[in-house]
Amino acid sequence: MPVPSTPFEAFVSALLLQAGYNAALVAIGAGLLGIAAGAGGTFLFLRKRALVSDAIAHATLPGVGIAFLVMVGFGLDGRSLIGLLAGSALSAALGLLCVEWITRRTRLAEDTAIGAVLSVFFGFGIVLLTVIQTLSQGRQAGLEGFLLGSTAGMLYQDAVVIALGGALAVLALVALRRPMTLVSFDPGFAAALGLNTRRIDLAMMLLVLAVTVTGLKIVGLVLVVALLIVPPVAARLWSERTDHVVLIAGAVGGVSGYAGAAISAAAPGLPTGPIIVLVAFALFLLSLAFAPGRGVLAAAIRHRRFQLRLHRRQGLLSLARGEPIFDPLTLKVLRREGLIRPDRVPTEAGRIEAGRALVDERRFEVARRIHRDDPLSHRYDGLTPIAAVLTGDEIAEIDRMLAASATLRRGEAV
Repeated sequence: MPVPSTPFEAFVSALLLQAGYNAALVAIGAGLLGIAAGAGGTFLFLRKRALVSDAIAHATLPGVGIAFLVMVGFGLDGRSLIGLLAGSALSAALGLLCVEWITRRTRLAEDTAIGAVLSVFFGFGIVLLTVIQTLSQGRQAGLEGFLLGSTAGMLYQDAVVIALGGALAVLALVALRRPMTLVSFDPGFAAALGLNTRRIDLAMMLLVLAVTVTGLKIVGLVLVVALLIVPPVAARLWSERTDHVVLIAGAVGGVSGYAGAAISAAAPGLPTGPIIVLVAFALFLLSLAFAPGRGVLAAAIRHRRFQLRLHRRQGLLSLARGEPIFDPLTLKVLRREGLIRPDRVPTEAGRIEAGRALVDERRFEVARRIHRDDPLSHRYDGLTPIAAVLTGDEIAEIDRMLAASATLRRGEAV
């Protein structure tokens, strides 16, 4: 295969897994990691425990340093990824237990416990890394790559470990998705069904721990939190259904990991972890702008439509009451629908629509008096057809009252 001559060709080559075995494995592993992080982080997000992932991530650092010292002490290779990941997993589990113990046994809130554990463990880890760099065996350890992620010196075996870890995390997520969904929304109902909510919470935390530990080499402990939180937040903008949010979050995380690793492979000078997070953030911005339900563009369109409906309604009421109309937008709306002529005189269709608007307004004035203390009086916004708010019998009764009132006024006038 010819060598790519441009960065874009190198990026396409990396996307097609043609940039070498290690680059392909890193891209696949990052994609699987992103799927597991996005989907698993969704349950933390729905459970309102997103900060726990931050504590778990920062609590891994002492384990990395201690694992390195232990392996070097036994004459082993201190940079063995499996050993470092095992040490970080034990350290993160200890940090998680500390958070749980402080929350359950003291009056401190969970965010306070997370802040304490996060700062203490991370500070201890930085001290260990500083000490390691002063040792003759530690000068070339490269452990600082676990802070922000590094794939430059990744071995084939390391890439395989990360890919397998991501795949196992995805399988565990598929197996546990139903009980975790139930506990995320209604732990009381889950307990009533006989589910052990504490064990399910623990399983959720362990899944996040596994994703965090697996992603240390690629994304780093500082940025892996973003991969756990940003995809679920982006997915929440697209759907109201939990299963859809989980799938979309997994897709956003997977695309972020795969595309970020491909970009890093195409431009070796760029760090993989930050690029993955930036891709995830770019997808979040696209979701924020274009999501049909909660996106900024959709909200702007809804606001504009509401504004036009409001001007139409006020314009029709002004026509019905014989009041002059000066607002340019109101005139534009009425002219566009053919309700007034250029000289501001209502057309036949305009007179009919204005009459209907005035009748609906009078109907609801009566309805407000009838239902003075009823929530119904707050349901009519003047823009919704009154038939969508009141029943046919209610409208008929109000029309009889209006007719009787009009007859009475005519009689008094005579």
